Amino acid sequence: MTASKSLPARPSLESLRKQAKRLARDIAAGDAGAIARARMQLPDVDLPLTQRNAQLVIAREYGYPGWQDLTAEVSKRLGKDLEWAAAEARRIIHDNHVERLKQLLAEYPALLSWQADDDHGGLLGFATGAYGDAGDPQREEWFTRAACAELLIDAGAVVTPYVLNGLLDSRARGLLQLFQRKGLLPHTLRFLAALGDLDAVRTALDDNGNDLAIVNDAFVCACRFEHEAVASLLLDRSIALDPKLGTHIDGSTDRASFIACFKKSDVAKAAALGPWKVFVMEQVTRAIHERDLPAFVSTLQREPWLLGDACVKFQAEIIERATLKNREEFITALLDFDPAILRREPPPQSQAIEFALTYAKTHLIPLLTRIWPLPDDLPHAAGMGDLSRVKRWFDASGAPALGDIENHYPSSPYMPKGRVEEYAGQWGAHGVQRILDTALAFSVINRHFDVADFLLEHGADINTNWNSHEPASILHHLVMLPNPYESMRFLIDRGIDMTIKDYRWGSNAASWARAGYNDEKMAQWLEEAERQRKQGR
Repeated sequence: MTASKSLPARPSLESLRKQAKRLARDIAAGDAGAIARARMQLPDVDLPLTQRNAQLVIAREYGYPGWQDLTAEVSKRLGKDLEWAAAEARRIIHDNHVERLKQLLAEYPALLSWQADDDHGGLLGFATGAYGDAGDPQREEWFTRAACAELLIDAGAVVTPYVLNGLLDSRARGLLQLFQRKGLLPHTLRFLAALGDLDAVRTALDDNGNDLAIVNDAFVCACRFEHEAVASLLLDRSIALDPKLGTHIDGSTDRASFIACFKKSDVAKAAALGPWKVFVMEQVTRAIHERDLPAFVSTLQREPWLLGDACVKFQAEIIERATLKNREEFITALLDFDPAILRREPPPQSQAIEFALTYAKTHLIPLLTRIWPLPDDLPHAAGMGDLSRVKRWFDASGAPALGDIENHYPSSPYMPKGRVEEYAGQWGAHGVQRILDTALAFSVINRHFDVADFLLEHGADINTNWNSHEPASILHHLVMLPNPYESMRFLIDRGIDMTIKDYRWGSNAASWARAGYNDEKMAQWLEEAERQRKQGR
């Protein structure tokens, strides 16, 4: 890395972005000076430069190892000290660098009480939060940062209810024990149950075990952490307080099976609905997973309350799950029962249509649009292969003419608010480029390559960090889909950077195929495609 420039006292991030774009454009035009600059910083990278590599060249010219380092310095110089420090701390926690976090806390002690606008527990919430269920040691290691969490606790970080409840939601056993050792867990029935402390649970029941809602909540917590003895004790108390529960259980299953059903149940849902209704819902969900259509239909016939107004949200969840699993017959069967969701105005928020586009299941769209209108925006038009509608989102000069960008995915109507916030939190502000890139992803996933070519010609970035879960690339996402080779070939032939690494594990698409999905054939195919492209074949 050779620094040849110095940042001004108040640098402009927009100016730096324009410098990178200009560099990439000059190199593509064959400018010898621009090519020499790129070779000085990145001697082994193929030309012309991707936008990402052009930004890397600019960063190194200013003496910074990467674009994130440069932009962090810009934020710091513009007076966003604490916000910059919080962003830096999140990056450090993600990378699990305990010593660097210690140094940053010494410089910015206010980080210990810092809370983001989303109120998700500050840095401690970030260190303990699990992207998915962390119910086994390996997943807990993947998704949480125990060493950083302990450092934050010892340094005096504020422990919010959001953080504590998150331990129960994610089933993070190691973190739960850490918080217990530090004396941070409330001495309440739900946390005692999650810890599996049978004697303490008995004592707590003697003190306040007549509140059915509290007992049911603790029962689910015990089930989620697989403390069967504690769960059995709490179930006995629930039945004593609600004899109908015992009648329901004994009339349909055994108690051990009933307890096992709650291993991954939503704690809040169980508290709101009660164990029996949640058990029935789990039976419906299991039938979809196991493709047991007779069990699915018989449960809906036996429990007609599932089809009523009070369960519209669950009906949407059924359709979402069936869409993910490509279970068209289950969606059809549900709608044949004329559930309340067909008459709800407006319909409940849902990701069903998003799932259909994201996972190449657009054949389900006609069923889904019986409930949710297809949003009229660029990404959905692209995902459906409607080239004429796609073109209408551009003006005569070829520039995007999107109108209010908040009307485009992921801010489209019916999209759950939490999903929009997650999207913005991980990928950055919702803007024109993000809309173009999402439209490109949807078109490639669903093999509408004429649309994809049009979008690439009109500003979409083939090296976008778009992915269905966390920043990576479209190629990473395709690894998860059945028979994705035609879409992969499209991207490869048009020059996608195959070395892009994902946000969490730092792996390229071939590594995802090999390590994440045990698909050696796909991994080798991707590696061979990259070799052939480098050799000009």
